[in-house]
Amino acid sequence: MELFYNFPLWIALFSVVFAQGVKIPLAYMASKKWDLTLVTSTGGMPSSHSAAVTSVSTAIGLEHGFDSALFAICTIFGVIVMFDATGVRRHAGYHATVLNQLVVDFNKFVTEAKSWQQKAETEKREELKELLGHQPIEVFFGALLGISLALIGYFVVLN
Repeated sequence: MELFYNFPLWIALFSVVFAQGVKIPLAYMASKKWDLTLVTSTGGMPSSHSAAVTSVSTAIGLEHGFDSALFAICTIFGVIVMFDATGVRRHAGYHATVLNQLVVDFNKFVTEAKSWQQKAETEKREELKELLGHQPIEVFFGALLGISLALIGYFVVLN
């Protein structure tokens, strides 16, 4: 089955898993708290999106040539993904932070207004996810990780 020998696919998947896994010890070094939820979270250091797109682009370049149309396609889509991670998704996270604070402030106001009328209710609300995108440095190190893993996989494992 050719799927099992598709190096670009497997190195990209490995890069995602590796980047997500390495977030846990990196976050521990910064906060001194273990957070296993980072394995499935978005955002953080390094960017698994960047690791995936750069590793697949590098693998395609190594297998089909860096002058091939496939490498060009992968590279352009990779740049779009990395730009999106540092742009739109990061700013959506900033908006989520502001919206969460607005909800807290509004709920505080409503609670105070209810107490004026001697009414009290507790309400549970869902917060918006704030860690959506990446800082440029997180994308850079994700990209560096993806390229490194692809090169190591190609020259050490496959050869």
